[in-house]
Amino acid sequence: MKNQIWQIRKMESAISTSLLIRGGHVIDPANNFDGTADVLVVDGKIAAVKPDINFEAHYEYNAAGKLVTPGLIDMHVHLREPGQEAKEDFLSGSKAAVAGGFTTVATMPNTSPTVDNAALVRAMVKRAEEVGIVNIKIIGAVTKDRKGLELAEMRDMIDAGAVAFSDDGSFDDNAKIFLNALDYLHDTGKVIICHEEETSLVKDGVMNEGKRSALLGLKGRPTVAEDIAVARDVLLAEYTGGRVHIAHISSARAVDIVRDAKKRGVKVTAEVTPQHLTMTDELVDPADTSTKINPPLRTQADCDAMLTGLLDGTIDAIVTDHSPHAPEEKDREYIYAPSGFPGLETSIGVLFTELYHKGKIDLKTLISKMTAEPAKIFGLDAGTLSIDAPADITIIDPELAWTVDAKNFYTKGSHSPFIGREFKGRVVATIVHGNLMKLNQW
Repeated sequence: MKNQIWQIRKMESAISTSLLIRGGHVIDPANNFDGTADVLVVDGKIAAVKPDINFEAHYEYNAAGKLVTPGLIDMHVHLREPGQEAKEDFLSGSKAAVAGGFTTVATMPNTSPTVDNAALVRAMVKRAEEVGIVNIKIIGAVTKDRKGLELAEMRDMIDAGAVAFSDDGSFDDNAKIFLNALDYLHDTGKVIICHEEETSLVKDGVMNEGKRSALLGLKGRPTVAEDIAVARDVLLAEYTGGRVHIAHISSARAVDIVRDAKKRGVKVTAEVTPQHLTMTDELVDPADTSTKINPPLRTQADCDAMLTGLLDGTIDAIVTDHSPHAPEEKDREYIYAPSGFPGLETSIGVLFTELYHKGKIDLKTLISKMTAEPAKIFGLDAGTLSIDAPADITIIDPELAWTVDAKNFYTKGSHSPFIGREFKGRVVATIVHGNLMKLNQW
């Protein structure tokens, strides 16, 4: 419950501190490890991963019957700082991340003001270090104020700590500006995360364009808007040799475009959300604004294409697109409510219930898409249980049944399409830099 807040058991200052996680089902895709083992943490680093470790640690955690994985990574969240703290902030957002098993998250720059300069990146890095209880990475804007007219100070932002760039929430209509951005970043190793919707085709649209939108009398956002945008950015990446990462992909045709581009050697990667893997526009109810997201919920055929793309490697990562809003913003007519809902605390429940327990995806693939693969894309020192790696670890009970209740959320956002849903599979402990952070609410 809300009054049963964090039990953060930090290792005491000493010559050496240690934690031994015993007998869990360890899945570490980065090292191709999948089996029962102990995990030893010493001084915030992974010290050993093997069966029956003989070591007298300061702390022990019995992980029998549970999954032990590298700390989950979500490279697409909206923590709303600076300027939108009524929706979320670094502290509430990082608590939600811990509750969901995420040890590393990256926050998008569509804030107020936009994160488009080095001074602001430095301030956010410092803020994250001061109040965040997980690793919070900063994504900078591609263009000044995300207006698509002039490139932002991307190299300066890299020096200040930005890990990637995006004008998320907006499609960069000006192809020449976007081409310049790819050229500008070409030798930096940094990737541009692309929000893909051709602007002229989605204006005033509030859901997927199709039979359901016609039935409800709501203006739609067609899949072709995403397809055109993805095709353009893939071609520009191919032309420049730059790197693009397709944000929250949702259209079956867009997946095909990415698949074909990868075959040609284009430097393109893609991500998908739990909602676009498991929910369709048939769930849209004008009386429930939690289903209003951007890109919108698509058809079952699109959902099926997302899963196929995830399994065949076309889609590289799973993200939540955690997008909390203040209650008064979502409690409006569907056409006026902002898009998005909080996803950090429900993602494992959704994915295990709808995909793993239904036999649609294996555990190694699922965990890889949330650990090793995003770490590789963004060049993070994370997503692995390798010896001497930072001890960021997630422990999941795959059989734990629970019901989603907004009263138990740590995010400031309360509108979720999963409220009242019964899930099977839940994070029971999250370890950040060797510190065991365990929720005490069940």
